[in-house]
Amino acid sequence: MPPDLDNPASLWPTMPSEAQPEPQRWVWAAMDPMDRQERLRELAIWVDWLRATFELHNSIPPCWYRHPPVVEHLTALYAGWIRTYAGEQVPGRELAEADWINTLHAFTPRLQLVACATGMHQPPPPVPPGAENDFEAYLACSETTNAPAAHPAAAELLRRADDAELPL
Repeated sequence: MPPDLDNPASLWPTMPSEAQPEPQRWVWAAMDPMDRQERLRELAIWVDWLRATFELHNSIPPCWYRHPPVVEHLTALYAGWIRTYAGEQVPGRELAEADWINTLHAFTPRLQLVACATGMHQPPPPVPPGAENDFEAYLACSETTNAPAAHPAAAELLRRADDAELPL
């Protein structure tokens, strides 16, 4: 069932009451392709809600998912939104919602792409047969969404593990 964009609570992840929530990690390159595509769909639902709720149609281009820097900014906003609105209440963070909205407004200029706004953007490729729309075609065909999982900090983690094994 599609989420109700007028009801932000419908966007919250659901989990069994006895399950403890596991922190979501949004390192796109570290996700396997299926997980990456599913999470991008989740982000897309939230971005539709965000664009409508905060009237950001002119700030977030409809092709946002084709621009990795914009995807990273929207990911950070989404993860913060979940922690702010769906997480546990933390003493001393009474203004968390206002802080999140301030962060949204601080990020908004980074979501705008001049090439997209001026029409100089390269048009998306034609939607292949069987794909519902450009977004689904992008998920199916893009190297970004289909590359094997590889955490960008893997080399650093290996180096630290090797350093930890060295005698002092």
